[in-house]
Amino acid sequence: MKSRVPKVLQTLGGRPMIIHVLDTATQLKPAAIHVVFNPSAPELREACAGFDITWTPQPEQLGTGHAVVQVMPAIPEEGQVLVLYGDTPLVDPVVLQALVDIPCAGLKVLTMDVPEPAGYGRILRDSQDNITAIIEERDASASQRAITEVNSGIILAQRSALMACLDSLASDNDQNEYYLTDIFSIAHNKGLPTASLLAPDPVDLEGANDRIQLAALERRFQMKKATELMRAGVQLSDPARIDIRGSVEAGSDVTIDVNVILAGDVSLGDGVQIGPGCVLTNCQLAAGTRVHAYSVLEGMSTLGACDIGPFARVRPGTELEAGSRVGNFVEVKNTRLGKDSKASHLSYLGDSSIGDRVNIGAGTITCNYDGVNKHRTVIGDDVFIGSDTQLIAPVTVGEGADIGAGTTLTKDAPEGRLTLSRAKQVTVPGWKRPVKD
Repeated sequence: MKSRVPKVLQTLGGRPMIIHVLDTATQLKPAAIHVVFNPSAPELREACAGFDITWTPQPEQLGTGHAVVQVMPAIPEEGQVLVLYGDTPLVDPVVLQALVDIPCAGLKVLTMDVPEPAGYGRILRDSQDNITAIIEERDASASQRAITEVNSGIILAQRSALMACLDSLASDNDQNEYYLTDIFSIAHNKGLPTASLLAPDPVDLEGANDRIQLAALERRFQMKKATELMRAGVQLSDPARIDIRGSVEAGSDVTIDVNVILAGDVSLGDGVQIGPGCVLTNCQLAAGTRVHAYSVLEGMSTLGACDIGPFARVRPGTELEAGSRVGNFVEVKNTRLGKDSKASHLSYLGDSSIGDRVNIGAGTITCNYDGVNKHRTVIGDDVFIGSDTQLIAPVTVGEGADIGAGTTLTKDAPEGRLTLSRAKQVTVPGWKRPVKD
């Protein structure tokens, strides 16, 4: 990957690849999850803090067989061992469950049939179709290389059978490593039973060894997520131009235009419309909400149908009531905007409580930060704030008040009255505009 970040922590759909693998493993309801890791990468444990994991260090990287050996002392005698890989994030848990369900007291392997098997270990079988070995490509003969059934790397085995094979592993190869695949030839020689399952879609078993392969996995992941949304009734203008980096719940008749990013936990009520180029992170949008083009929303919610954007930025802690509007080039943070209230353009509303039916004129700013602390602005119902007003928090504007355009409000404004602060307008006689020499 040419990166300081460990490969399994490279992201897919906004989350590290290994998190996808752990999610898949968890769906199988295992007795335990063991992760073999390089102790020189402590950030791996931090990234997986949300899972119940038994961590097994592998100070020397001596191959996949050696990695599995490190775990075996912690596996109970009656246990089964499923081996997954942290850089193979799209494995279907349904396929893995089917592998688990195959009756076999020995070794089982998930195989793939691929038209171009270059780079994969080939599955060798005898005349009774029993697996006799998995041979790596560099060791295979010309006829063996023509075999298209290949090893996915995913195996399942009873502990006793697995230990019997691991004990016989050797590292007499050009890599001086212990290959896990060698256990199948050992099992054949020991007379242990083997079984296999052919994966229905080999693409789901692909890993990522470089940025190009990771990008290909990302596109496949995104198309899967887009397909899930469309099957749930969401209208996507172009399923190839949406990025889902978390979980999305959507009601009926939701429409999403192109180049939209949905991150974290996003909930979209019935009839929600998302315009092109929008970014939503951890948002809950009530039914009927419309988000117009190129708006960025984070950690906010709408409590009824309202309009946002275009080019709006709505930041965490914001709640928008039914009928409210946040227009173009308006930024809102930690603010509650009441029913049918609107800030249509070019305003900043931070740390505010704004009542119902309030009009916020263009260029209005709540000056909520004094350089050390944040302060709150409170605006009552039916207030009219004129354009280019600065509200120096903490300040309260009473219900039904009018604030004249260009006002800098430093004290509370009484309800039902006009408050303004302006310098006297003067026309200077005899004024001449400077000209260049």
